[in-house]
Amino acid sequence: MSEHHDHGASHANEKTLAYALALTTTFLIAEIVGGLLTRSLALLSDAAHMMTDAAGLAIALVAIRIARRPADRKRTFGYYRFEILAAAFNAVLLIFVAAYILFEGYKRIASPPTIQSTGMLVVAIIGLIVNFISMRLLQGGSDKSLNVKGAYLEVWSDLIGSVGVIAAALTIRFTGWAWVDAVVAVAIGLWVLPRTWVLLKESLNILLEGIPEGVDIDAIEQAVLKIPGVTGVHDLHIWALSSGKISLTTHLTIASEGEHQSILNAVSSILASTFNIHHTTVQIENAECAVPETVDHFSEAHDHESEGHP
Repeated sequence: MSEHHDHGASHANEKTLAYALALTTTFLIAEIVGGLLTRSLALLSDAAHMMTDAAGLAIALVAIRIARRPADRKRTFGYYRFEILAAAFNAVLLIFVAAYILFEGYKRIASPPTIQSTGMLVVAIIGLIVNFISMRLLQGGSDKSLNVKGAYLEVWSDLIGSVGVIAAALTIRFTGWAWVDAVVAVAIGLWVLPRTWVLLKESLNILLEGIPEGVDIDAIEQAVLKIPGVTGVHDLHIWALSSGKISLTTHLTIASEGEHQSILNAVSSILASTFNIHHTTVQIENAECAVPETVDHFSEAHDHESEGHP
């Protein structure tokens, strides 16, 4: 992916996040007021998710702007990782909100208050429209950025929540079953938790520099070993700075000293074309002087010839 394309995608994500934030914040105020007036926990549950949406969208917006800062002497990889911190924060925030709604819902099922279903219905319908617009705005960038994906999941959960609130309002209006409000609130909380966990797991995997989702380290190792002249692969490390920004470092042992550049070119080509990995650093070692796996390569200098491929 080219740098120009990265910046274009970043600006597009920033613009859609700004629109979604404006919509969400505007409706959040109306939903809180409506929830308090109608005494609907389901509506307040949706408002709580709206509040995390607004916070999450604001954080996501800031994260994109910070991530655009160029690398410097203190942060040679730049600020891309801030996006993942924002996604992880959003996930943790949603987990706490869902836990609160579950607790409050449990109390209300036993002793449901009187609910004003008409006001609840009107506010929920407006919320459905706002969430649908925001979701459509964020959908395009959700597959390319965990940061935007986090915001998209929150808005998506709110859209489902709005549908649930509408169903609860209609049920209460025609049956008088006030306990339905608490049941829907609990259902919203339970629906959000698994999806939030997936987002948190993906974010933590990147922060812990685990193998990125969809990357097969064994397939990469075997592909490199098939390159003529390569006799061994060790110290293979693959991680991601942020969504879609995968890096790889490895040491290769080769049979002939004169094949360095051709092997480096072949490795770069395979990693880029087959595995979409463009940021690589490869060290070449002759077979007779290969360093054992047990050596700590982070604390010991090497005398072997090395070549880096940005």
